[in-house]
Amino acid sequence: MISALVYGDDGVSAYEETALDAARDADGTTWVRATAAEEFERVAEAFGVHPLSVEDVRNDARPKAEEYDDYTFVVVRVATLRAGEQVFEEEVQTRPVGLCFGDDWLVTLTRRELEPINYVWNAIEREEPRMLRFGPDFVAYRVIDRIVDEYFGLLDEVGEEIELIEDIILEGPDPEVLEGLNAVRRDLLSFRKTVWPTREAVGVLSRGDPDYVRESTEKYYRDVYDHLVELVDLTETYRDLARGARDIYLNTLSQSTNEVMKTLTVVATIILPLTLVVGIYGMNFDPGASAFNMPELGWAYGYPATMLGMALVSVVLLVYFRRESWL
Repeated sequence: MISALVYGDDGVSAYEETALDAARDADGTTWVRATAAEEFERVAEAFGVHPLSVEDVRNDARPKAEEYDDYTFVVVRVATLRAGEQVFEEEVQTRPVGLCFGDDWLVTLTRRELEPINYVWNAIEREEPRMLRFGPDFVAYRVIDRIVDEYFGLLDEVGEEIELIEDIILEGPDPEVLEGLNAVRRDLLSFRKTVWPTREAVGVLSRGDPDYVRESTEKYYRDVYDHLVELVDLTETYRDLARGARDIYLNTLSQSTNEVMKTLTVVATIILPLTLVVGIYGMNFDPGASAFNMPELGWAYGYPATMLGMALVSVVLLVYFRRESWL
């Protein structure tokens, strides 16, 4: 769908898709938004937007800022967490937003309706109609600022996931924990690929390099740039926390394995002398052939004495292992 807002002497006027040319030629500041890929060419033709800009939005290009003869072009991404079917299974989903702004017009290109665009659009329609009076570069700043603000909410969700995983790790090893940690690390890597180039793009705007960013608007872009620097730092911090949680999990798993091996070693050590005894008594020597051939087999108390001796060895070993804190 194509829609337009024009701020003039009489306030804000809304134009429908069929009045795109009228919105373009109207006096005042014009904002046109296209929310479907098949509408991009029509809007681009009306405002002289280069086909490469349209292609960047269609192909989900990395965030960047470029200067054309008649307008400044910026690509940013809306990032959200998409819930999966299993616990911890969430993915960072990004959608491109193309912003083209010239002297008195702004065009936003998205492949579907997105909340940050709708938020600023509704604010102009209902609460802040004079926002367009400050120029299309200022409105573009408001859209980018809204997108960046949502990044903080996404990182908060990832941070809560890391805390949840850490609590589960302390309760004991769980195979799902490692899968969850890997999912979180993938999310942070994907988010990092969005935040870093966005910071570079906004840095270009904050320095006032493009001709269509006015000096009065540069300070607002610098504020967004500061937020992006903070987001980059938070992303690296959460990556370190996820890496640390994985190390804790592996150490916990290794400790649990060591405890199992210790228990098995104790059992094997106790059984070993008993196996030796029964192995000796299992030899088929005939006591009648020689006085040296297992004479204890003829002793009336041989069996009770052997069982008692084996029990005594087991008790001694159990006491020893307990004193050594193996049990």
